[in-house]
Amino acid sequence: MKKFNTNSNSYIIAYSAVLVVVVAFLLAFIYQSLKDMQDANVALDKKKQILAALNIRDLSNDDAATAYKEVVTADRIVDADGKTLDEGAQGGENAAFKLNSSDAKEGKLALYVCQVKGETKYVVPVYGMGLWGNIWGYVAINDDMNTIYGAYFDHASETAGLGAEIKDSRDWQNQFQGKRIFAQGSNSQVALSVLKKSDIKDPTTQCDGVTGATLTSNGVSEMLQSSLGRYMNIFKQNAKE
Repeated sequence: MKKFNTNSNSYIIAYSAVLVVVVAFLLAFIYQSLKDMQDANVALDKKKQILAALNIRDLSNDDAATAYKEVVTADRIVDADGKTLDEGAQGGENAAFKLNSSDAKEGKLALYVCQVKGETKYVVPVYGMGLWGNIWGYVAINDDMNTIYGAYFDHASETAGLGAEIKDSRDWQNQFQGKRIFAQGSNSQVALSVLKKSDIKDPTTQCDGVTGATLTSNGVSEMLQSSLGRYMNIFKQNAKE
């Protein structure tokens, strides 16, 4: 029987090809095996972010899952005119919960209807760009459709200690509480924004930016303007003084 020449080019190429196929198969198998768990973790993290915007934080995984089911009465999909495209459900995960930034650009808007301490709150997602990559978050609004109840922001790759503070600093997020989407006496455009402290003229609508992270702060401001602007007609139609 002829032995393989393990030093030949053909043997090395064949061996490498088999090894690549085996490794690729193993990686695909592992990915598929873990996919359900990964998807569940991503969904749980999203629920925690929505709850954080409602000032419900520091929960265990089980408590967060339970709280989301109790607090979120509908994950509603609406269009820019306020027409309901899908009512969603209590603790919903199959309507607005599945939307992303691309859906928002196409006019499918997520509107989470929530009950917190007997009061109705609305949570909307916001999407934008920071200095180094994507930034996003959730803004909770009182039933007057104008006053901010709470906010949570996250990022893909902002600088630690600077732009990353939009996620890491709870105090920075908390300053949004009580701010207004519209300036007093006007609902023609979104006034909620982030500025340098020295540039703030209207503390009812303007928040202090992250020190040393001007571009990220500008990104948050632009994100709020563009994302909340998509809900303009909904806010105006349902606004209460």
